[in-house]
Amino acid sequence: MEYSYDKVQAEAVLATVRRLERRIDARFPERGLRKVSGDLAALVSEVQTKTQSVRDRRSWLGNLSRVGIVVVLVLAVTVMVLAVRSAAMDAPDSGLEWLPVLESGVNDLIFAALAIWFLYSVPERLQRERLLTLLHRLRSLAHIVDMHQLTKDPERLRGSFEQTGESVEMDLRPDQLEHYLDYCSELLSLIGKAAALCAEESRDPIVLDTVSTIETLTVSLERKIWQKIAVLNADRPADPIS
Repeated sequence: MEYSYDKVQAEAVLATVRRLERRIDARFPERGLRKVSGDLAALVSEVQTKTQSVRDRRSWLGNLSRVGIVVVLVLAVTVMVLAVRSAAMDAPDSGLEWLPVLESGVNDLIFAALAIWFLYSVPERLQRERLLTLLHRLRSLAHIVDMHQLTKDPERLRGSFEQTGESVEMDLRPDQLEHYLDYCSELLSLIGKAAALCAEESRDPIVLDTVSTIETLTVSLERKIWQKIAVLNADRPADPIS
């Protein structure tokens, strides 16, 4: 399958997530991280479906909105023309008597402007609601991934580490721990890519700001994971030189 490189492709992200799910299942079939990867695959698939649905709905809502705007403009112009003609035929004798006519005209213009703004923003607001729901779930999933790696601390593998009665037991070998942390990092990166899929379908500032927040969150969490990996590798004995 060939992909376009001018935008993030949902098919490519989904294929990468599913491949990562298989990799996690091969090493940690009993771990909760495998289920998280499955949840991410399902969510990316939902993002793909809903963004297509949002795109289609925005298309016909946009056309309907433009028709409504034209109707409002025609009605506003008609009312203004009739008001001016009536005022010209029954012209008041003094300037003060023109005030009600002017006030009525200004009110009509304000109401017409509000109606046009409402009709113009309807497709964007409906799209925003759907995308923000998806983004909220992606942000929650990022925190779930962080919870999975939270207690996977390389310090616990050191011989000098003193456990307490409340210490979480480390049941991973150093090589397994590195793979586990690496998978967490990849999951976070793919969550950021899934959020970017939502940005491909919208130019709404609220949606884009939320996407940016999720990307910043995932990068920050990834940085913590790679610090753990660096500590883990620093504590490993150097390979003998052959």
